[in-house]
Amino acid sequence: MIRPLTDRVIVITGANIGIGHAAAAELARRGARLRLLCRSLAKASPVVDELRTIAGHPDVLAIECDLGSLASVRSAAQNVLARDEPLHVLINNAGVAGQRGITSDGFELQFGVNHLGHFLLTTLLLDRLRASAPARIVHVASSNHRSARGIDWAAVRRPTASISGVPEYDVSKLANVLFSAELARRLADSGVTSYAVNPGRVASNIWQRIPWPFRQLFKMTMLTTEQGAQSTVHAATSSDVISGRYYGKRSTEEPVSARALDTALATELWMRSEAWVAQLTSG
Repeated sequence: MIRPLTDRVIVITGANIGIGHAAAAELARRGARLRLLCRSLAKASPVVDELRTIAGHPDVLAIECDLGSLASVRSAAQNVLARDEPLHVLINNAGVAGQRGITSDGFELQFGVNHLGHFLLTTLLLDRLRASAPARIVHVASSNHRSARGIDWAAVRRPTASISGVPEYDVSKLANVLFSAELARRLADSGVTSYAVNPGRVASNIWQRIPWPFRQLFKMTMLTTEQGAQSTVHAATSSDVISGRYYGKRSTEEPVSARALDTALATELWMRSEAWVAQLTSG
């Protein structure tokens, strides 16, 4: 069996379930050395065993990481860096959708988990990615980013306001696309590339807490997790992708919304995110 990813180290968040699990399984088939960042090590343990069998080697491990806690994200990044090994691909996959609440650090739940936790993780691992170049960063976004009217900076510091949680999810996915594009600009000529992907609407656990009947409507035309993982794997491994671009469920480039092309908004998102994580994780 040809294993083109042998000796490639890949970190992926939320790899114990859903799209992340399907993507990790495909990467394991190609021989990758996987680091699964998961909120529950107990739930990740059987997945580690499964992926070791698929990969045909034991170099698959789980690291505890709660993206809703910046302290947990920092600890997870330190754990990754302490292994003193290269990092070839970072896949920011984990997320929540249709959930209401606020993170322990005081951010709207979906913005805090889907964007800010991944922002901190990525920036903490950037030097290792640069040192391991060529390297890639893949952000699992969504076509929902097109529905976001912008980012209300006050709203992302409050609990979820809507009943469904969908408008807030849309904002978090816009943030994913903006972050990916800004990374691509900042990392130009560094050997590290950045991509955002749209897996399509997938019947994964991410929608499990969205209120009925919204959940039932969403599920009517959903893809399988294996189908949804295709765009992630493509961006992580293919030679025909371009840094800063957005790839859809058929692994082809797709247009993004006008707001996702707003470089001033992307810069402001970066600056605010940088200030927030510095303030909340200093010391």
